[in-house]
Amino acid sequence: VRDGNLFVQPIGGAERQVTQGASDTVNWGVAEFVAQEEMDRRTGYWWSPDDRMIAVARVDESPVGIVTRTAIGGEGTKVYQQRYPAAGTPNAIVDLFVMKPDGSGQVQVDLGADKDIYLARVDWSKDGRTLYVQRESRDQKRLDLLAVDPATGKARVVLSETAKSWINLSNNFHPLKDGSFLWWSERSGHGHLYRVSGGTWTALTSGDWEVRDVVGVDEDKGLVYFTGNRETPLEQQLYVTALAKPGKARALTSAGWWNDAVMDDAASRIVVSRQNSDQPKQLYLADTDGKQLQWLSQNALSGDHPYAPYVASHVKTQFGTVKAADGTTLYTKMLTPPLEPGKRYPVFMIHYGGPGGGRQVTNTWSGALNQYLVDRGWIVFAIDNRGTPDRGKAFEDHLYRAMGTVEVQDQLTGVEWLKKQPYVDADRIATYGWSYGGYMSLKLLEKAPGIFAAAVAGAPVTKWQLYDTHYTERYLGQPQDKPSAYPASGAVEEAVKIRDPLLLIHGMSDDNVVFDNATALMAKMQGAAVPFEMMAYPGQTHRVGGPRISVHLWRTIEEFLADHAGGPAAE
Repeated sequence: VRDGNLFVQPIGGAERQVTQGASDTVNWGVAEFVAQEEMDRRTGYWWSPDDRMIAVARVDESPVGIVTRTAIGGEGTKVYQQRYPAAGTPNAIVDLFVMKPDGSGQVQVDLGADKDIYLARVDWSKDGRTLYVQRESRDQKRLDLLAVDPATGKARVVLSETAKSWINLSNNFHPLKDGSFLWWSERSGHGHLYRVSGGTWTALTSGDWEVRDVVGVDEDKGLVYFTGNRETPLEQQLYVTALAKPGKARALTSAGWWNDAVMDDAASRIVVSRQNSDQPKQLYLADTDGKQLQWLSQNALSGDHPYAPYVASHVKTQFGTVKAADGTTLYTKMLTPPLEPGKRYPVFMIHYGGPGGGRQVTNTWSGALNQYLVDRGWIVFAIDNRGTPDRGKAFEDHLYRAMGTVEVQDQLTGVEWLKKQPYVDADRIATYGWSYGGYMSLKLLEKAPGIFAAAVAGAPVTKWQLYDTHYTERYLGQPQDKPSAYPASGAVEEAVKIRDPLLLIHGMSDDNVVFDNATALMAKMQGAAVPFEMMAYPGQTHRVGGPRISVHLWRTIEEFLADHAGGPAAE
């Protein structure tokens, strides 16, 4: 894609321009902003299996409102005019066309009369005679699978998913040679695989657990390989089951690890990536029974490995559970220094807590930060609250139109558990989070004054009206649907209630959670004479970092916690 148009570069010969008519607001062959940011769709064109046709998206951003963005850096401020679909405002209009690689024979796909939809996924059938399109409603409560005739653009609805809250998208649609296909659905309450043929659904998996990703399909042997968490939500395994007569899926990887995998197109070899809380990622080649054939990257913590000098002092992660107010089991993790009898330790509580991602409690490598904090004398603690993924749809749906409620309650349940432990200093519990986790830090101070010795809020969303359509409306609806929902879920209006030490951190060129979120909070607190501390980073985006910037960031956090939570001073 160049200058808004799609080009084809043959292996031999000159490039050809496929599309025409791009402009400042019209682009071909690209994924619009929310598709990239929130829908895990990175492309806007799809080749047919025989390379004779291309399905191409046309994105018209003219309805999208223009906002002014500032990127404040050390050498000055740059101002950008950006089309940004904020919650409750118009999205880009996305149309889909099928054409030949030279741009001829262009046919528009019938996506329906309603233009206010999301083009979620596009796939070709194995024989190239059908184009499959996943069309999602604006409110994200309906997902239709369309079968499109690429010669005419006519579409029919093959199946529809509906939900009272929202539909989670996946990348697990796989057409099969016989015209049937694999489909991932949460209609049972958990994400599972189905084979759909002529309107008949056959469940390939079932139970109170989640299928994550289809890794590969061996149609000749009638097998499908996928990852999931059948044994425990703390881990992920690779499984295989039959397509024709599915029974209990067989695990191909070992317990005690978080496993991801990719498979070759011939379904003959698997590359497994595994990790746990004591071992960073390893890669090995396996056969289709999961047998390890050879290491690709053993990543052994010995010799000249950067972590080798610290292995002897490595602290093991302790996993546990507590009960939420409604009796739901919540998973926790904790790392402690060597505990001395009668001594009480400060707690560094880390969280994300939002829907769709960011789980903290998994048997995965958490990097050096947690180990560093423990070495400095902190207990590190995390709890995965209701609303986080991989525990079933009902568990996640707790946050529907209720952000800033149950997830905050569950974090406080974790605090209550901590305060009962004889080795915890209840007066020195600090809380830290970034992005949604930063938002959580603010809500914790607002809802529970006097509980925390200090809180760090990194790049927090404070006004959901400032965030994009697809993410925000999925959970809160559109602002005009229930005008009170957005201020109630935000962190600005109740900021005047904050009485405990707060460190607010934000990148001044953040293009995800824009700096306006920080200024809105600052203005509210200053107007109410509520004290807080602030560290803004010029030129930094949503992930503040860099070789020296990261050092400055964590020294700032450590000094703040030393002043207010009795933690050790920064070295």
